[in-house]
Amino acid sequence: MKKILVTGGLGFIGSHTVVALQNAKFDVVIIDNLSNTTIDVLDNITSITGIKPEYHNIDLRNKKDVQQFFETKKVDGIIHFAAYKAVGESVEKPLDYYENNIGSLIYLLQEMNQRGLDNFIFSSSCTVYGQADELPITENAPIKPAESPYGNTKQIGEEIINESCNAYGLNAIALRYFNPIGGHDSVKIGELPLGVPQNLIPFITQTAAGIRKELSVFGDDYPTTDGTAVRDYIHVVDLAKAHIAALQRLINKKNNKNFEYFNVGTGTGSSVLEVITAFEKVSGKKLNYKIVGRRAGDITAAYADTTIANKELQWKTEKSLEEALDSAWKWQLKH
Repeated sequence: MKKILVTGGLGFIGSHTVVALQNAKFDVVIIDNLSNTTIDVLDNITSITGIKPEYHNIDLRNKKDVQQFFETKKVDGIIHFAAYKAVGESVEKPLDYYENNIGSLIYLLQEMNQRGLDNFIFSSSCTVYGQADELPITENAPIKPAESPYGNTKQIGEEIINESCNAYGLNAIALRYFNPIGGHDSVKIGELPLGVPQNLIPFITQTAAGIRKELSVFGDDYPTTDGTAVRDYIHVVDLAKAHIAALQRLINKKNNKNFEYFNVGTGTGSSVLEVITAFEKVSGKKLNYKIVGRRAGDITAAYADTTIANKELQWKTEKSLEEALDSAWKWQLKH
């Protein structure tokens, strides 16, 4: 069995990808410092798959701890999720984002290079495109100045990986996610942010559940059909499967270049108000929301052209927006 290291493997996307990896017969080892998750996710993964992944509580900002891990572990590939991920928060705390997101990436790549390891998958983001000139967004869209420090860490991260691949012969794939939502059918893992949610869907579900008094809709004056921002919402289970496809591409040496990048989304854009309407339909709950001012760092619209990922990775989304929202609501109700 190939051993795959998943950093941030107890987080939202990481935990779903660990389940998908185990289902695809990979041996998984997880690194997570529990900065935005809880240890019980490990037991929940185990109860879904029947296999307890090896787990290490390591902060990847600590170079010595990273070195010690690789002194005892040899892995066949790395999927790197561990990063801070909130656009708004990154505007308020840019240095935290640069230290965490860039430092940890560099330390991992240094260990890979020094130890002759290969097959690196980077959790990137559609924020690398900024506000694209044309929609849907293709991989050929120009990389514009980032709208937020978070987006900039993804741009810089891709540059670091690309240059490392060129210099050291590493093989890597960056998956540029659009907006992951939803939860596992088992209702044992899902999106449960610590503190106030920074993403739309957990804020919706927490408002519907009465945890939050009301949902803030950031801006209704965007140049879109209803004035609210448009995003491409992808079910996290579909997104997890894209990581398996990318990993197998690298392991089987099917990649065309040392560094490749793919858009991972549904190809459909939905406005905030459309998402609210869809949620009210699947949940039967009326949402209390109010329109407030735009949020720093947010763009007008982003949705993917997934043609290249569909062809090269032999992958495409299977689940609808309604299915994703329904799974997110069931997950919220359990908590």
